[in-house]
Amino acid sequence: QVQLVESGGGLVQAGGSLSLSCAASGRSFSSYVMGWFRQAPGKEREFVAGISRYGISTSYADSVKGRFTISRDNAKNSVYLQMNSLKPEDTAVYYCAADLSSKLTVETRNYDYWGQGTQVTVSS
Repeated sequence: QVQLVESGGGLVQAGGSLSLSCAASGRSFSSYVMGWFRQAPGKEREFVAGISRYGISTSYADSVKGRFTISRDNAKNSVYLQMNSLKPEDTAVYYCAADLSSKLTVETRNYDYWGQGTQVTVSS
C-alpha cells in the first residue's frame, strides 16, 4: 500500500509559476513510476507528466511541454512538478499517481495509487 499526499497548489496569475510536491509513504518509492495528472471541471482526468523509477526518463503531454518539469528525489520519497508560464487552461485539480510497473506510461488506468489532489487555479 502506498499513500500519496500532494501539496503546493493555489491561485496564480497567467504567466506565473507554481511548484507542486507529492510525498509518498509505504513501500519502496524507487519501485514506482510516478505521474502527474489533472482534471478540470466537466473533463476527464488527463496525463500531464511522468517520470521513470530512477528519473532517467520523462514524458510530457504536448500541452505542457517546455513549461512544466517533473522531477523526483527517491531519498525523500517525493516527486515534484514545476509549472511555469501558466495559462488559464491549466486550471484543474492536480493528482500524483504511482505505477507499480517498470514502464513509463501515460495511461490513467495503469496507475495503481492516487493522491487526493491539489487545486491549481490560473487567473487571466
